[in-house]
Amino acid sequence: MLTLMSTLLIATLALLGWYLYNFYTYWKRRGVLQETPLPLVGNYMGAGTKYHMRDINQRLYRKFKGKAPFAGTYVFVRKVALILDLDLIKNILIKDFSNFHDRGGFNNVEDDPLTGHLVALDGEQWRAMRTKLSPVFTSARMKYMFHTVVKVGERFTQVMGEELAKSSDQILEIRDLCARFTTDVIGTCAFGIECNSLKDPNAEFRQKGRDILTRPRHNTLIQLFTLTNGQLAKKLGMKLFPDDLTDFFMNVIRQTVDYRLKNNVKGNDFMDLLIEMKAKDEEMARASKGIDLSHGLTIEQMAAQTFVFFLAGFDTSSTTMAFALYELACNQKIQDELRNEILDSLKLSQGELTYEGLHGMQYLEQVIAETLRKYPVLSVLVRVTKNDYKVPNSSHVIERDILAAIPVYAMHHDPQYYDNPEEFRPSRFTPSECEKRHPSTYLPFGDGPRNCIGLRFGKMQAKIGLVSLLRQYRFECCPKTDIPLELDKKNVLAAPKGGIYLKIVPLS
Repeated sequence: MLTLMSTLLIATLALLGWYLYNFYTYWKRRGVLQETPLPLVGNYMGAGTKYHMRDINQRLYRKFKGKAPFAGTYVFVRKVALILDLDLIKNILIKDFSNFHDRGGFNNVEDDPLTGHLVALDGEQWRAMRTKLSPVFTSARMKYMFHTVVKVGERFTQVMGEELAKSSDQILEIRDLCARFTTDVIGTCAFGIECNSLKDPNAEFRQKGRDILTRPRHNTLIQLFTLTNGQLAKKLGMKLFPDDLTDFFMNVIRQTVDYRLKNNVKGNDFMDLLIEMKAKDEEMARASKGIDLSHGLTIEQMAAQTFVFFLAGFDTSSTTMAFALYELACNQKIQDELRNEILDSLKLSQGELTYEGLHGMQYLEQVIAETLRKYPVLSVLVRVTKNDYKVPNSSHVIERDILAAIPVYAMHHDPQYYDNPEEFRPSRFTPSECEKRHPSTYLPFGDGPRNCIGLRFGKMQAKIGLVSLLRQYRFECCPKTDIPLELDKKNVLAAPKGGIYLKIVPLS
């Protein structure tokens, strides 16, 4: 019996060894450049602890760029083509989009309903939902929401003054303040709810927003596995969000929808659009596989769309604002030039911030663009190959179901495209400079049909927040300011480690 068990164990280990060897030599056997991976973790040893994914991708990018249109890598037990050629990137995102329309992310709507959102949806479900949600982000709708955001911006500057009055040294942690501003904006524009995060930093919505990023269900390594091996994670019944967080957002959406329907309340906001799409028969809608808009949305599907609007809206914009203020504090001449543009524009409208005035601030646009170049929120864009893809001008084929990874952070920090890339220089984004570069060298919002649906809204609220602050305050470095700024290795998105502390001086 013991001999039989030993034989079975040896045979199992031999079979596993053969499988792993065969898997992790996949690219090498096909003549594709690859770095020797480690079993189970692939090329991403130390991700989330010693390194961030952006660090590993940047190292691989620098090692293989110019040698081939793409390199072969392994993220745990997933084959990944790290795309290095700019024309190939453009093909994947735009020209050959029909073969790369899915992100291959994680969604497990049965066990983790908030994961069934637009960002994670694939195929026809994504296409149908994107079409239905696009009207929320038109210029007309942005114009409608503009005044709401401006009012929150006015509260932002008021609260800034109150916080400074309580500070003995005029030093504040700016990222949390920016997140409180964007939380109130999103609460109003998406949920039609006054979150009061600016007045109360411990308000429930602000706390839950903080929990999404600081209290994940799993450690960073398991999070990365879940996000990059979505299908396998779903088969294993894994979840991404803590149950209490899911319960909170489900309850908020359910209560908001019930109240609006019973009282015939119209907010002309994101929630209104979802209510128009709500299923009349939820049981029939649930019986459909995934999202079937012919039956309408279930309350869980409505909650998932609102959740991702909340998460993407409050965190990405607030982080971009905080990074911009940090760079402006480090570069006073740039801050002065931007403030002069803001004040000159406001003079033309008697001190009132207008929609047209905001969009006329070209230097502000350049400051935002340079901030997103240096600190792209997503360090990598991912697409899944639908069918075998013959790489143009190459003998290689990227086979079906392989991830194509576009290393955004690495390209944004490539001196070939942006000389002295660590320098903060908004002049890189004048129209004449932009024309000199390949369009795929700058991808903070992605590109093509699956670019960020909320990019207009995100930029609008970040700009309004910056204008509101810079017209009244000067931002300076102080002894508590980290120079250079260290980014958090545990956060999937770009985030400063330990916050951003700046000295804030009221203008006379």
